[in-house]
This record gives sequence, structure tokens and C-alpha cells, in this order.
Amino acid sequence: MWLYLVVLLVLWTLLRLFRERQVVSHLQDKHVFITGCDSGFGNLLARQLDRRGMRVLAACLTENGAEELRSKTSDRLETVILDVTKTESIVAATQWVKERVGNRGLWGLVNNAGISIPTVPNEWLNKQDFAKILDVNLLGMIEVTLNMLPLVRKARGRVVNVSSVIGRVSLFGGGYCISKYGVEAFSDSLRRELSYFGVKVAIIEPGYFKTDITSSDMHSSNTKMSWDKAGLEIKEIYGDKFLASYLSMIKSLDQKCNEDLSLVTDCMEHALTSRHPRTRYSAGWDAKLFYLPMSYLPTFLVDAMIYWTSLKPDKAL
Repeated sequence: MWLYLVVLLVLWTLLRLFRERQVVSHLQDKHVFITGCDSGFGNLLARQLDRRGMRVLAACLTENGAEELRSKTSDRLETVILDVTKTESIVAATQWVKERVGNRGLWGLVNNAGISIPTVPNEWLNKQDFAKILDVNLLGMIEVTLNMLPLVRKARGRVVNVSSVIGRVSLFGGGYCISKYGVEAFSDSLRRELSYFGVKVAIIEPGYFKTDITSSDMHSSNTKMSWDKAGLEIKEIYGDKFLASYLSMIKSLDQKCNEDLSLVTDCMEHALTSRHPRTRYSAGWDAKLFYLPMSYLPTFLVDAMIYWTSLKPDKAL
């Protein structure tokens, strides 16, 4: 009995590996539009796909970011300035892409642009703090997708949305976790709707990687700013000891983050170039061995784990 199960498992694994190694043909003729290419995953992916011969359309927030990217790539790669929080910027970028892809359509849309601050206890924040992150990570991504969909559908292409392990397990306050849960939900509904048109949607769920989003200096500075804006009652409940411990935890973030960003961009590349892409990609051993299994545990166990390992406010019960 067990022997049959082992044989079936081996055969299933071999079949999966065979399917996933099949590559889409004529990659050199396919256009891929990537947001958030100033740095991090987007920047590396743009360079990676350019080296593979694909036609990369890279969206950057700043002209400096665009110039730096162009200096490291071939003449095939083109850049455009895009602010995903502004409708007029998205409309202009969509028209720019349409002029370049023509009747072939857009093979790949990679929604990578994102921010992570403020990331502090929820009570320290106001509605605008949450909206700031949601406008970029979720609403901006949705608007870019809706504008580009006719071009992607024409090519029967791919949509690749960058979520996070934090889109499976909410570990801290602020808008980041909320936005990534939203990315997961939007991607699931989009995948089912677009399956009728031959369009595939993949979700990338990285663990902790060393990018601008996880910069300890940026998070420390923003934490102090959020603390300064918090009311007297909040400061009394949490206390200076909590703040000091929280800042100390943030400083250790750089050492805990993986520096090999290719673990994530390789997943993105596979989602764009494989004939049989996965629905979800977990990038990083922390994602595969800790956060992903954690997301399947009963809620009361996850709550208990977080309770016993998290920092406690000075006046906690």
C-alpha cells in the first residue's frame, strides 16, 4: 500500500517538474510591463528579463530610477514614469504601452510597486496612514490592472501580482498586511474571471528580503514619527520601554532579511515564461517552512504563537 503511494508521489513530482520546465515560445517577441522598477524586485526582474531577450517596459516612480535602470540594460528596455496613485499617470502609461505593443497585445503585467510604512500598532495610526499604503499596494495595483487588461487579454498573457507571506498571516499593524490580503483576494477573483480568456494570474508571496521596503532605518524613523503623533493615552499604555524594544527589533531586521532577491525574481520569471505557471509562488525558506505552514494552522494556535513571541505593552494585562 505504502509502496504504491510512494510511486504515485514520485510520478506526480516528475510530471510536475516536466510540465513546469516547458517554456513559452518566441519570448523575444513578447512585451512585459513591470511597475516599481526603481529598486528591489522590479529593478532586478527588469534586468533579468532584458538579459533573456524579452521586451521590457519598465515603470519607475522617478526619472533618476529610470535613468539608472537604462544604464544597466540593453536598448530593448524602455522606461516610463508612473505614479500608481494617480489615475492620469496610469492612463498615460497605458497609452504608452499600447503604442509599443500594437496588435500583439501585452504578454505580461507585473504589479510590483509597493510601500510598507507606516508599520506600527494600529492604535498609533489614523485613517490617512492606512489609506497611504492601500492607495499604492492595493487600489493602485487594481487600477493599473483594469487599465492594462484589454492589452493582456489580446495576447492571452499573464498577470503577476506581488503579495507577501504577510498576505497569509497578519503579524503587525498598519495598512501593509491589509493591502496584501487584498492583493490575494483580488488575484483569486481575477484568475477565475480571466481563465475564460486564456489569461493566467499568478501570485508571488515572498518572505523577508532586503529591499527598500524592509529598510530598518526607514522603519525606525517612521516609528518614531508615529510615536510622536500618538496621543497621551497611547503613550501611557504602551510606554517608553515598549518603544525602545520595538526600535531594537526593527534594527535587527536587516540581519534577518535574505539578500538574494533572485529567489523572488526567478519565481516572477517562471510565472511569465513557463507554459504551465503556478498559481502561487512562495519565495524564501522562511516563507516555505514557517509562514506558509503557519497560515494553515487553526487561528487560536496562530494567535497564541504571536501572543507569546510578540512585544507586550507596558500596561498589558
